[in-house]
Amino acid sequence: MGYRLAHLSDLHVLALDGVRWTRFLNKRITGLANLRGNRSHHHKPALVERLLGSLGAAKVDHLVVTGDLTNLALESEFEAVRALFDRAGLSPEQVSVIPGNHDAYTRGAHREKRFETYFREFATSDASFAAAVNHSGPFPFLRRRGPLALYGLSSAVPRGLVISSGIIGDEQRARLAHLRTLAPGATPVLLAHHPLVNVQSPVKRFLRGLEDATAIAADFADESHAVALHGHLHARMWRSIATKNGRIEVLGATSASLDHAEHARMAGMNLYDFDNDGRLVDAHALVVEGDFLVRRELPVITAPHHA
Repeated sequence: MGYRLAHLSDLHVLALDGVRWTRFLNKRITGLANLRGNRSHHHKPALVERLLGSLGAAKVDHLVVTGDLTNLALESEFEAVRALFDRAGLSPEQVSVIPGNHDAYTRGAHREKRFETYFREFATSDASFAAAVNHSGPFPFLRRRGPLALYGLSSAVPRGLVISSGIIGDEQRARLAHLRTLAPGATPVLLAHHPLVNVQSPVKRFLRGLEDATAIAADFADESHAVALHGHLHARMWRSIATKNGRIEVLGATSASLDHAEHARMAGMNLYDFDNDGRLVDAHALVVEGDFLVRRELPVITAPHHA
């Protein structure tokens, strides 16, 4: 039988109708400039809708979305993404969602918990774990799906201009350690917007990386097989982190809305097949190419890195 997980990321839905100009008197002014000069010509919500509409034909058991639902963390954008989900007939039981840095683009959006306002039911632990999940706030959350334990983390924090790095933090890590005791025997699947594998460049790590990637990877050093899913880089990729007992497979999805000439960056969704024991047996992408969705293998990256 097995279990099939679909993975979308970085929807970057833009919706500015009715937004007052005063909402751009902050970091959004640089984001808007970027949109006018670049993003608005390449990110197309219609591509997201097309991918969502293909889940049934792809025989997907569950969908995960690893953040950056919006461009500027505006209420109108969150509403537009919810509308996409509603038109696709997707319920919170069928979809697990975490935020990305664009969903906490400003301190106001982060302080008001705007992501949680619109997507809380897609980012909550299963009811069967309610009594044991004693922390306030949604992150991390735990969902059992088939042979998998999905752990939803938030690495989204507001940053200064041109900085898009993330952090999980000690509090979430402590909660995560507790949640892991509730799902013995299940394959851990970590959901975080920022990748668990950082680039070597200290400058790039500071600007775009995950601050505590090394610590989180170390927390899973006893696992024989685990999976970490991410977005953020707008490119499909497959990397691995060796543990003392096995490996953590780190799998990245491109932007689901990106219209790009390169196959490695063109909009698509990743599909992951697990056997009944929760072992990852296949990973590939369905990429938009004209009127079709074409199977593409995930590029395996073996270059040196820093976790």
